[in-house]
Amino acid sequence: MTFGGGTHRRAWLCLLALIGSAALAQQAPPAATPATAQPAPSARPRIGLVLSGGGARGLSHVGVLKVLERERIPVDVIAGTSMGAIIGGLYASGMDAETLERELLKVNWDAVFANRVDRQLLSQRRKEEDFEISPLIEFGMRDGEMRAPLGALSGRGLETLLRRYTLPVRAVRDFDRLPIPFRAVATDMEDGRAVILRQGDLALALRSSMSVPGVFPPTEIDDRILGDGGLVDNVPVDVARAMGADIVIAVNIGTPLAPRKTLGSVGGLTGQMINILTEQNVQRSLASLGGRDLLISPQLGDITAGDFNKTRELIALGEQGAVQLAPRLAALSLDETSYAQWKAGHPREPAPQATLAFVEFEGSELTNPKRFAAQMESAAGQPFDAAKAERDARRLAASGDYVRADYELVTTDRGDGLVFDLEDKPWGPHYFRVGLDLNTDFSGRSAFNLKISHNRHWLDANGTEWRNRVQIGEVPKLFTEIYHPLNWTLGISNDWFVAGYGEIERRKVAVYNDVTGDERGHFNRSTGRFGVDLGQPWGQFGEIRIGLTHLTLRNEPEILSADYIGPRDTVTIDESGLRVGVVVDQLDFANFPLRGYRVQGEVVTGRRSDTVTGSDSDRFTRVESEGSAVGTWGRHTLNAFARVQHADQRAIAGLGRYSLGGFQQMSGYLPGQIEGNYLLFGRLAYYQRMSYTPVFTRGLFVGGSLEAGNAWAFSSQMKLNDLRSGMSLFVGADTGIGPLYLGVTYAPRGAAGLYLFIGRP
Repeated sequence: MTFGGGTHRRAWLCLLALIGSAALAQQAPPAATPATAQPAPSARPRIGLVLSGGGARGLSHVGVLKVLERERIPVDVIAGTSMGAIIGGLYASGMDAETLERELLKVNWDAVFANRVDRQLLSQRRKEEDFEISPLIEFGMRDGEMRAPLGALSGRGLETLLRRYTLPVRAVRDFDRLPIPFRAVATDMEDGRAVILRQGDLALALRSSMSVPGVFPPTEIDDRILGDGGLVDNVPVDVARAMGADIVIAVNIGTPLAPRKTLGSVGGLTGQMINILTEQNVQRSLASLGGRDLLISPQLGDITAGDFNKTRELIALGEQGAVQLAPRLAALSLDETSYAQWKAGHPREPAPQATLAFVEFEGSELTNPKRFAAQMESAAGQPFDAAKAERDARRLAASGDYVRADYELVTTDRGDGLVFDLEDKPWGPHYFRVGLDLNTDFSGRSAFNLKISHNRHWLDANGTEWRNRVQIGEVPKLFTEIYHPLNWTLGISNDWFVAGYGEIERRKVAVYNDVTGDERGHFNRSTGRFGVDLGQPWGQFGEIRIGLTHLTLRNEPEILSADYIGPRDTVTIDESGLRVGVVVDQLDFANFPLRGYRVQGEVVTGRRSDTVTGSDSDRFTRVESEGSAVGTWGRHTLNAFARVQHADQRAIAGLGRYSLGGFQQMSGYLPGQIEGNYLLFGRLAYYQRMSYTPVFTRGLFVGGSLEAGNAWAFSSQMKLNDLRSGMSLFVGADTGIGPLYLGVTYAPRGAAGLYLFIGRP
């Protein structure tokens, strides 16, 4: 790659001058006789288009392009920075303004900038982690030091989008050979110099120019770490001049400096600092504009760099800004015939047609991506399909190991091939999440748990993982699991694994009077569980496990009232048996889902011994299942949930295995107030997402729930007319440490209450 600045820039200018002179010489008409000689036509000035950065505000560039096309203004060279580079690069690749507008209006920007692929596409293993601890905050350890992500947002979706749009010019490595010569500006994050991207992979160049520090991870090209070009040259007028532009049309949509009221936070001050630095180089560039140049500055008001949901409005405002300069633009206009000839000389290439000779993986040092080859849709011998390649890239990204999972269609001496370009997360392979469970009813009852999870990926080439979870607080808990894929892969859904696990937990259990609700005592309940499973993932839908398991449950009385009826001594139960578990999960979010479904079931059967009856060989069967279904219509979401549990503990009544009570688990009752060995519970929740999104959250929600359920000691006691009811109203948010609720609760046979809840109800 050749970079602008210094000797390189002077050499480039000289080369342009030589090429231009040679071209003029070649195009000169032969000498005419005096009788037929005509005056030589005047040369048309070379027009350069300069598009500035500004995040979402850069979408207004499309409106400017619409006016330029309508006024028949030929664009000979384009230089852009950040979002200006993306719009300019796509236009230079042959996409006209109408196509750009149509494609950009279809983009789901929330999905493009999501930190990971859609949850439905994750493996069941990754989905289950969401129910343990929120996935919004992750950090890691590498080479013995703690590391954090390099950006608040992922650039993976943007890379995929750019890859799709630039496929027709995939073979063009010299940006001068695009339909319109093009340059993108980035910043070398090591020395702070401008990097002029004029060759290489166009999609990667566009993505590199829009690597806002702290927002998107930087990219690496030719051993340079590249960040957003707006830091050094947000309106690259000088770059367009170096490309030979006689007249520059500059479009400046940079973000204005923020008012004082926004400077009360670290984020506000950081954003203002970047804006100040950017504005300084913008003013220097604008000062270099001459009398023949044009400056278009669309009035975008208070629209921010993050308002990608205002695409249509931004394009319209860009169009309005350009129309105001229509009289000056008219001086650069071509007649219809000349403009048609100009357009014909800048055709857009058709989508590539290729048969794959090979599929390869590059870039990863910590993982073995070939491990997934048999599960991918793209394969050697098949025609190239961009949609399949995108799905395969998302499938690789769903592993959670890569900060980049891009693909490129390449041509080599072996033929056309598909190469997946992967970049390991710099903060792996040890990944950590931190979560919090906190609840209070504002009447003296509170609970607190700090949760830390650790996941060590790729212990071997098969992808063996070691997962651990520690919980400190009211309910101390330790969990560990070794998960080993067996590489018995027969297709996209078949990948058998073996997993060994162990868990210990200790919690206080209160026992209540069933009629009055008064506490009758407290137990310390200790649970230990370990086992080994053989399982199979069902692609992105779920998994099934079958294995051997052992559970030890110990109930130790702490305080018992005189009217307590049940075992007063320590009770220990040991269960060993065969376990079959199935889970299917297609929820789009673990917390406040908007659509999808989830069903989970487990059956354990075997032998049980206990210290109450003295039995050491009593058969038992335990059945536990739950499911939810969620649908959204406009802003309105309905979430239906049901749970059925059956523990078959006839001989040891009084030690209810299951319980209900607490916020959205029978609102209006105390946690654990309803207990038994046979449980039925259902909940219908309604909520809607508000337009305001607090910082460090996915969204703010308001809603309510209606609940019905009960628990019984014996199956003979179960009656539907014995179900209790409860309800809640709440304001909630999906935060980086877990879901947060502030709600009021009520139950006709319980009480009214006020809850603050962080964590899963």
